[in-house]
Amino acid sequence: MTHKLRCLLAASTAAALVLGTPALAQDTMASGADPQPGTPQSPASGATAATQAAPATDSASPASVDSIGTGGDIVVTAQRREQRLQDVPISMEVVTGETIDAFQATDFKAVQNYVPNVFVQQTNGNDTIYIRGFGSPPQNFSFDQAVSVYVDGVYAGRVRQALNPFFDVARVEVLRGPQGALYGKNTPAGAVSVVSAGPTKEFEGSVTGVYNFDLRGIDLTGYVSGPLSDNFGLRVAARIQDQDGYIRNQFSSKDEPNNQLQLFRVSARWEPADNVDISGKLELTNQERSGGLGVSSPANTRQQVKLTRYIDNGPLGDEGSSNRSVLGSVTANVGIGDHTLTSITGYSWFNGSVTNYFDQETPSGAITPSSTYNSYPERFRQFSQEVRLLSPTGGTLEYVVGAYYDTSRYNLTQLGGFNIASLNYFGLMETNFRQKARSISVFGQATLRPFDGLRVIGSLRYTNTHKDGTFGGRLRYGPYALRPVNTTADRSISEGLTDPSVTLQYDITRDLMVYAVYGRGSKSGGFVSNTYGTTNATFVYLPERSRNWEAGVKATLADGRVSANVSLYDTKFTDLQSSVYNPVISTYQVGNAAAATSRGIEGSLRIAPSRYFDITASGAYQDVKYDDYPGAACLATQPITVCNPASPASIQANNLRGVRLPYTSKFTGNVAVHGRVDIADYKIDGNAIVGGRSGFFNSDNQSPLYGYQSGFAKLDLRLQFAPQDERWHVALVGRNLTDKLTTGSAFLLPAPITAVPRAILFVEPPRNIAIEAGVKF
Repeated sequence: MTHKLRCLLAASTAAALVLGTPALAQDTMASGADPQPGTPQSPASGATAATQAAPATDSASPASVDSIGTGGDIVVTAQRREQRLQDVPISMEVVTGETIDAFQATDFKAVQNYVPNVFVQQTNGNDTIYIRGFGSPPQNFSFDQAVSVYVDGVYAGRVRQALNPFFDVARVEVLRGPQGALYGKNTPAGAVSVVSAGPTKEFEGSVTGVYNFDLRGIDLTGYVSGPLSDNFGLRVAARIQDQDGYIRNQFSSKDEPNNQLQLFRVSARWEPADNVDISGKLELTNQERSGGLGVSSPANTRQQVKLTRYIDNGPLGDEGSSNRSVLGSVTANVGIGDHTLTSITGYSWFNGSVTNYFDQETPSGAITPSSTYNSYPERFRQFSQEVRLLSPTGGTLEYVVGAYYDTSRYNLTQLGGFNIASLNYFGLMETNFRQKARSISVFGQATLRPFDGLRVIGSLRYTNTHKDGTFGGRLRYGPYALRPVNTTADRSISEGLTDPSVTLQYDITRDLMVYAVYGRGSKSGGFVSNTYGTTNATFVYLPERSRNWEAGVKATLADGRVSANVSLYDTKFTDLQSSVYNPVISTYQVGNAAAATSRGIEGSLRIAPSRYFDITASGAYQDVKYDDYPGAACLATQPITVCNPASPASIQANNLRGVRLPYTSKFTGNVAVHGRVDIADYKIDGNAIVGGRSGFFNSDNQSPLYGYQSGFAKLDLRLQFAPQDERWHVALVGRNLTDKLTTGSAFLLPAPITAVPRAILFVEPPRNIAIEAGVKF
């Protein structure tokens, strides 16, 4: 970094510390709504202050934050009704489009430090979202995720359906805890709703360019939006990204991973009559990543994170990934008397592949030949349809009823190569997994108001799922491998699951509310998709169930300029679906852990004395442990007399009862500050977010050495200069300015598949600084 840039960064840091920043506060401009006069705002308000809401439901998505009303009220449609955010009885975080743009976030990993009790496990294959300690491990590719993602109301249960979900969005809503009754589709741990920006009533457009000094690349975005007639609006948006990575490949002398992205989206809204509106969206994505994230570290010490690796050209082609995807939806709302009929039709398709090699540089610095490598080509398509009927408001009883249907096909090929000179093993194995799935559900929700102040909310959903799966494998060439090659399975499953919820809510005053919730969630069973040696006997795993008790208090003070929310929860999972790497047989064991419970507290505080300054803090504590886990793979801390990984009988007798789950921190939190200074016709905005978490195990075997990530805090800053009307802006953005080198996950690469045993760490981005400029018209 040049001396001039260092000076500029120092000045920006000082100014931002004085001015502050928004973390994840309230969405002041969501849905194109204008803030009410006198409402405190921040130009890039985030969402930690919008901490408690519920899953829900404007016409385009399950949740909606519409505007800030008089006195600082946030109006939401979290339960398919317009309500103040502080009236909605579920724990939730909202990350606004302004915050996402301000800190140039592109994926879930980029915002996890802003949302307590949320963790994103990063690997070369799939990323996984965990909420309150629960998520579906990425190693078994066919897992439905325990934290489901919805994009404009369309279920996206696989990461590659929406690899770049944070482009041109209005907001992202994170709902903690089971959401089975309201969302229904695989939400035992929680749900994430991404709401895209839609057409505007006035013509407008924007072009923004970013140059990242550390990643040495560009990120260009732009949109044009406005009416084409009195009742028809259109929005067109695009993104082009070409940036290098942050890990130096000493073989190629390139920084990896290099990311290239082209994304195009068109959305439209048609209002042919006063009681009819139809919205549509089509998104096309092409993404190429060259290189990987895994680096070597000693297996007998704490993690030694580095930013160098050595990967030569392998027999499966270059390391990296590619993904082409299509995501579309059509949403229609039709007024039928006092009722509203809503239809959401969705289509999703992707064709992707990921190829992995492991760092050939040993901890001592020697270079060893590539010994093990793999590739995973995937193809997927899905069609979905939801219909619901919404009753009028204002009566003693309000309700919504509906039905949902989806069908999908998923194909996965696994190529596993090995070249182990010490054993004279070489060859290539192949497996092929095919799945057809169909789900149908019916649901309803009713709100009863027996007297002023009290609401009794009941919800119920029944879901029937049917899946057909086949799995086969063969040895393409070479001698018998270390892994078994007798992979062959063909099964069908059919199951019916019911998810109820009951909520009691009492308004002590208009600005003070208490609530209690009981809810259940579920995730369908399925098939093992990429474990060598799978047979009919080990092919199927069971559905996953969860139940949640939650109680909370929400308070709004000082005419809406202060809000404070606290919730307590107790979430229990049964038949927890797991996939754990066993280094002895060099493959993953997939099945159902018996039970686990997460208990904790979540809270937030927002103070917004004026439009020129606001501060938000949020935090969470969780205690999450296995209640019972018989037949679990051995942990690194267990002596061989307790659990012998080479003995099937010893593993069968092993039980992890009372052991903390991996990838879970006891403490997570963030503090966000925003400040603004007006200088004549111009203004300076300063934004800062500090997010962190306590230490956690990030390897399946919970090694206290190579598999433990120590606690950390990361600082993001943004300093922006613009005229009052924001026709243009220039900003300096720094992410992870504390330069904490952290890892998302780790695993052991043991002998004999490598001559020198070592850990492989998946490294998260270090400090990076970018300059941004944009114009609006």
